[in-house]
Amino acid sequence: MVVTIAPSTYALQAEPEPVIEVSDNKPQDSRIEARIESIFDKVNGLEALDVTVEAGVVTLTGDVANEAAASDALDIAQRTAGVVRVDDTINRTLDVADNVRPMLADLQQKARNLVRATPLVLVALGVFIVFAVLASLIARWSTLWQRLTPNPFLAEIASQAVRILIIGLGLVVALNLVGASRFVTTILGGAGVLGIAIGFAVRDTLENYISSIMLSIRQPFRARDHVVINDLEGYVIRLTSRATILMTLDGNHLRIPNSVVFKGIILNYTTNSERRFEFELGIDGEDDPLEAMQVGLDAINQQSFVLCEPSAGAMLKEVGDSNLVIKFTAWVDQSTTNFAKARSVAIVAAKSALEVSGFTLPEPIYRLRFDHGDAALLPESAAHAEVSTVEDSATLDAGNSDNAAPSIQGADVSIDQKMVQKVEEERVREDQSDLLNSASPQE
Repeated sequence: MVVTIAPSTYALQAEPEPVIEVSDNKPQDSRIEARIESIFDKVNGLEALDVTVEAGVVTLTGDVANEAAASDALDIAQRTAGVVRVDDTINRTLDVADNVRPMLADLQQKARNLVRATPLVLVALGVFIVFAVLASLIARWSTLWQRLTPNPFLAEIASQAVRILIIGLGLVVALNLVGASRFVTTILGGAGVLGIAIGFAVRDTLENYISSIMLSIRQPFRARDHVVINDLEGYVIRLTSRATILMTLDGNHLRIPNSVVFKGIILNYTTNSERRFEFELGIDGEDDPLEAMQVGLDAINQQSFVLCEPSAGAMLKEVGDSNLVIKFTAWVDQSTTNFAKARSVAIVAAKSALEVSGFTLPEPIYRLRFDHGDAALLPESAAHAEVSTVEDSATLDAGNSDNAAPSIQGADVSIDQKMVQKVEEERVREDQSDLLNSASPQE
């Protein structure tokens, strides 16, 4: 059987290894041997090696101190032109003296170099100290940073950034003076990788720090403002670099991370001093709702804390099974009036006025139905329960119509000064900084 290889198939085969030429290599072997021996004579620790070359094959014999020296010898021989192969017959003695002596010599040489470089090292150290002192002076130049930005938090960040930049520049100049410029590149590369790793590790901390910067630039509230942040209510004491400090209506301290504040829903009651309150009252279904609304509005408008503009209002909100629900609204000035107290007084005033005018504020009525077959089983008092209840209600309504409405003109609706005082006491503490500044823009 004869197998024929097509030319196209042969062309796809890998290129053959270079052929070894057949010629007289003795002159070339001598040159290779002389070249390798001359190199070994110049390399410390390789002087004792013997080199033999035959037909391009190099054989190394002799003693060296350790494996590192043997590897150097083999590498030099393999990189010499004309060498086909290198046979390793080197003896690694691993002698203590042979290994320690070069190390001591190297240390002595480095010590001599350091002594010679001492003046240059001192100059580089002096340059670095000058840059460090200059960075510290510029960072502490408070007048400069206050002119650049009125925000103390941004001023602190800018000053520290300039300090680090100047110190880093001084370090680069000092290392270049002593010829360690490659070390600078290594440091910068390592710092970049380390910075990425640290960034992932402290991601939440960085998010909170950036949120602090944004809140200090565009302040959504001022100190002493009454705010609600994600259902957390209180008076603003201060804004720090980590958290927003509130005093709750119970007088407790509340610390909210700035990242939560920045992404949260903020309701500010103080930004607009005028605030509306509302409440509902029910009257009997047989009463006139329009007259009841007017009576309630008159009673509300008689209160000194109720604003004329915007005016109070009333509307019929719901028609129930046994009553009519009226919704009353009115406005107060929160800067001089306590919102909760004012609303309570207005409710009492409207309720009393309706009762004095003969309107009934009914309680829920439940109608009970009994089959005729079971009526005989009920006691006599239960059979007449509905009649008695109606009669008692009529008697109570008649008694109420003869009584005047209670006087509430002297009710105290002023702001709680105790809470204001507690907030001020916390703000005057000097052990904590405040990033809130009235000169900064407010959202």
